[in-house]
Amino acid sequence: MKPTSNSDEDVAAVLQSSESEKDSTSNEEGEEFLPGNEEPCSSSEEEKEEAKMELDGQWRSKNGEILWCPTHEETLPYFPSSILIPGPTHYATARISSPVSAFDLLFAEDLMQLIRHFTNLQGKRSIKDWKDVEEEELRAYMGLLILAGLYRSQHESTISLWDGVTGRVFFPATMSQKRFHQINHALRFDDRLSRSGGRENKLGPIKDLWSKWSSRLPKFFNPGRDICVDEQLVSFRGRCSFKQYMRLKPAKYGLKIWALCDVKTAYAWRLQLYTGRSETAKRQVSQGMQVVLDLTDGLKGHTVTMDNFFTSFPLAEELRKRKMALVGTLRINKPELPPQLLNIRHRELMSSVFAFSRNATLVSYVPKKSRNVLLLSTKHREPQVEISGKKKPQIILDYNKCKGAVDHLDQVSTIIHQLFAKLFTVTRCYNSESPISYLIT
Repeated sequence: MKPTSNSDEDVAAVLQSSESEKDSTSNEEGEEFLPGNEEPCSSSEEEKEEAKMELDGQWRSKNGEILWCPTHEETLPYFPSSILIPGPTHYATARISSPVSAFDLLFAEDLMQLIRHFTNLQGKRSIKDWKDVEEEELRAYMGLLILAGLYRSQHESTISLWDGVTGRVFFPATMSQKRFHQINHALRFDDRLSRSGGRENKLGPIKDLWSKWSSRLPKFFNPGRDICVDEQLVSFRGRCSFKQYMRLKPAKYGLKIWALCDVKTAYAWRLQLYTGRSETAKRQVSQGMQVVLDLTDGLKGHTVTMDNFFTSFPLAEELRKRKMALVGTLRINKPELPPQLLNIRHRELMSSVFAFSRNATLVSYVPKKSRNVLLLSTKHREPQVEISGKKKPQIILDYNKCKGAVDHLDQVSTIIHQLFAKLFTVTRCYNSESPISYLIT
């Protein structure tokens, strides 16, 4: 095997990804899908089957459709296509000169007008002494939500924030506590009396706002060569028909968002809000594949890193047609795997076994007893491993380097989450004792 330089990164990220499976769309309550425990080794019957599936030094996949080879002599080299210059687009740099102008780029005038229109409509209906919100006041209200996030005041009462002695001076200086509650009570993004779609239109209250806002994100930034697709769980415990429960996530309950992020900056280039499976729609057999194809639409030349909820050989082939590469972990039950990579009964610890097709590479790595970590890559075409340490394959090293982009986004995007989680809160009346988290999360 061809050696590469040593690295201190651990394979723990891959192991965690293998154990942290995504939700099953067939579960109405959004519970996490966890496959059965992986078998530590192949049985004698599997070994016999493995022998049958060897053909002229090649390994046939479990579904019999793919021939893999233990050597890479026939594997074609990978030449990535060119990409746009990574970083802010000219459209963005020409319009940003201050933090305020950056905010205006994300929340453009048409979005602010939409929010103002429906908020004033609701305010006149529900608040006796309502005074219409002007654009400047709405921007001030949203600024207070952002400020509360910066102060990490999610569980602080509004009385505390507006207190003249122990509070934050910016809050009473911006608006009265009563006015803040009035706007929060009336805040709307559509007219429920004229809303169409019924129960099937789960995004009804925010459909226009979400569509307008999320569609703007690709205009501002060109992602670098490495991008990552994963899920986010926006913490939320209010009423919502598509709220998800994920026991392995810190928040446990929330709204699930599929995200495509730039690895270097964690910029969210495209987002897709998961609203659950439609009651009338058939189950999506390849939901993970469809999510990745939707999120990467319009891109080429990039390497997409993902976990085993998304990764499959058919997806790798589709991305290759779009001039993109894939690096991802694989579930052990995937039909494209040859049995030779699943039998780890006599394998040494920290050993790697590779399998190659003309345009893809599989690797099986044994980091500890009875643990088989499987990855698929259309970027790597050689059996590269570390020459010392834990002897990890280069595929795993690159996977670990890129996989944390969405986790990084989780850390830096809490403020935006607070703005949008408010959209789903059903309870609209708050008293002065309400913690700020109930207002904005």
